[in-house]
Amino acid sequence: MITYNEAKILLSDNGQEQILQFWDQLDVDSQEKLLAQIETINFASINVMKDLLISKDEAGADSEFEPAAVIDFTEDERKASVEVGEDLLRSGKVGVLLVAGGQGTRLGFDGPKGAFLLGPISNDSLFAIHAHKIVALEKKYNTEIPYYIMTSQVNDAATRSFFEENDYFGLSKERVTFFVQGMWPALTPDGKIILDRKDHVFMSPDGHGGLLSALDARGVIKDMKIRGLNTIFFFQVDNALVDIADPAFIGVHHKENSEVSVKVCAKRDPSEGLGVVVNMNGRNAVIEYTELTDEQKNERLPDGELKYKYGSVAIHVFSVDFLEQESVASLPLHVAHKKVPYCNDAGESVSPNEPNAYKFEKFIFDAIPHAKKSINVVFAREDEFSPVKNAEGEDSPATAKRDMMEKFARWMKACGCGIPRYGGDGELIFKLEIAPDFALDVNDMKRKLPGNFTIDGDLLAK
Repeated sequence: MITYNEAKILLSDNGQEQILQFWDQLDVDSQEKLLAQIETINFASINVMKDLLISKDEAGADSEFEPAAVIDFTEDERKASVEVGEDLLRSGKVGVLLVAGGQGTRLGFDGPKGAFLLGPISNDSLFAIHAHKIVALEKKYNTEIPYYIMTSQVNDAATRSFFEENDYFGLSKERVTFFVQGMWPALTPDGKIILDRKDHVFMSPDGHGGLLSALDARGVIKDMKIRGLNTIFFFQVDNALVDIADPAFIGVHHKENSEVSVKVCAKRDPSEGLGVVVNMNGRNAVIEYTELTDEQKNERLPDGELKYKYGSVAIHVFSVDFLEQESVASLPLHVAHKKVPYCNDAGESVSPNEPNAYKFEKFIFDAIPHAKKSINVVFAREDEFSPVKNAEGEDSPATAKRDMMEKFARWMKACGCGIPRYGGDGELIFKLEIAPDFALDVNDMKRKLPGNFTIDGDLLAK
């Protein structure tokens, strides 16, 4: 481990001497922890961040761009893509990659967001909901699907314990790989690294784009290669409706020889917090919503449609070779002004009421322009996208449960079974949940349900 004198020289060379300002007040254990943390800091990256604060030169909305082309399946196209995707699943060439580094703080939940309980009837956690879909896929296609889960330093231990306590939700432990994303300090407006305690530098995850370098640093790419994978389905933990390893999406990715494919849906309103898919310098790209002007967000076509209508919801398919290429590539940094806890000159920990510092992230979609070929595939958001981000209102547990039940109700209706509702067309009069091991999609439902299946609404309402 780095010594005090080595740390002092390193910090002095990089203008960050303040990190040791409380050194003489620390006990030996705290001193060692602080030195260990200093040793992990990449000061070359910190200096790039400092330059970014000065220049404010971010990739994004300052460049010229136009709406990107999208693929909206016809029934025949979907059927052909499903056949290709199902063959790939059966071949054992497909893996699943979950980004799950967040905590449930905004939901009022103390723990990894994936441990948040959401199943309308089962009360399953998000982790369980996703895992059960993978287990069902393995059974349906008689295959093995390696599952890679990116955690953060904040929730890694708790996530691993949650899986152990729940016997991996029926998954094969040998096919589940946890790995930790990188962490970065936050900076004051003048580029100083922030202590949140006398003996601790404030750190936050380096963004979902940090996944790429973590794949290389943690040996995940190597593991994918050893397992013979060529295709990776990527999603985020808070989306309860996601169709994991959707055969149609995987199939069109391969049919189009795409290196990275993006699922997109129509934004529900101009200000919705989704990055929009664009064509920039002849390549597909995603522009983060915070980097669009109000004029760009609200611009309309002659027919009244939003010009930048389609948003990315962080559902992707990657080729393993592309991930390997990008794991050692350089992505741009994005900066956000945030409220960051800090240690004041008196050594007291302070939680600010207003933004006081800058956090930095990498976004995985910034890799898209590096692809030789990429595609954007339209999907129906009511079937595949209902994130759990807020405690109340839109994108909350209440709306996610509602959307899950409405999806299952549509499956039932397609099977000829009406679902009783209040007032005839209002809310469902009872809770509804379909286990993935019974049906992963409406076609599975049609094969499973008898033709005369009905639900007695009056009986169940009681």
